[in-house]
Amino acid sequence: MIKIKTALFSAILALSMGAFASNAQADCGKVTIAEMTWQSAAVLAHLDAKILSAGYGCDTELVPGDTMPTGTSMIEKGEPDIAPELWTNGLGPLLAPAVAEGRIASAGESIKGGAVEAFWIPKFMLEKNPELATIEGVLANPQLFPDPEDPSMGALHGCPAGWNCQITAGQLYKAFNMADAGFTLVDPGSGAGLAGAMSEAYNKGNGYLGYYWGPTALLGQMDMVQVDMGPHDAAEWERCIGSTPDCPDPKGMGYPSSDVEIYVSAKIMSNATVMEYLGKRGMTSGDISSILAAADADQLSPDEAAEYILKERGDLWESMVSADAAKKIKASL
Repeated sequence: MIKIKTALFSAILALSMGAFASNAQADCGKVTIAEMTWQSAAVLAHLDAKILSAGYGCDTELVPGDTMPTGTSMIEKGEPDIAPELWTNGLGPLLAPAVAEGRIASAGESIKGGAVEAFWIPKFMLEKNPELATIEGVLANPQLFPDPEDPSMGALHGCPAGWNCQITAGQLYKAFNMADAGFTLVDPGSGAGLAGAMSEAYNKGNGYLGYYWGPTALLGQMDMVQVDMGPHDAAEWERCIGSTPDCPDPKGMGYPSSDVEIYVSAKIMSNATVMEYLGKRGMTSGDISSILAAADADQLSPDEAAEYILKERGDLWESMVSADAAKKIKASL
């Protein structure tokens, strides 16, 4: 009789637990996630979709996105539910009132410490010439960064025409009086040209100085270091450097750190489980760059790169989720 009661109790408990799990999944419901047009954001979108689906039973859907249209749509329409990598500097005055009104909220940093922009040199150059750690040391040694077209001059590899960083790199070139120091400002022609110039110099062991940003696959593939360009002055940057190519008197300074956060709609704000995961999901620029480098090496799609993270980089994601969710995610693989 005891065995029958025990068996009956176990069956009821199992049914109850199954119903609880189903209810938990139903509570999560449908979650739309913006898949942005650049590599890092696309990979993170697929990662969030896989973790929320396999680990927490959410019905996830990826939708096309980009900074301005996604941010505007979330603010005005409450869709999509999650923007996994939103560069908030570009949203300006739209964001603050929407946050204050509870229409949109940050769930935490997507890139811990923000994204990075800088002038970069190969680490092997710094090891041979420690003075190159600062912009003053760089300016004193143009011969170490020969211009491919005129080796008698140093070269700063800037940004392609049409990119905002063409303005900032050009203004900083002017601010640091780099022409007087013996440097030319090289237009790479395209993003591929900029990446190619850095890769070629690095792989040949040649001197190189140029603008770049992270997280990117390129910085994950090569050991580059930022040149210390001095403290950032936000007001001065806004006045003269950030968007004013004709400003006559720019001041030399370092680039700002770009805030990159995970933003959610009002619907997700009330989902404690999803919010807890997103609050822990941030990674450093270096971590993301290393993932992108691995993805590029094996020509992985964003979906395949997300699966690579789940299979090979447990050191990054397992601490972001509950123990139960981690088991479910591993089982799904």
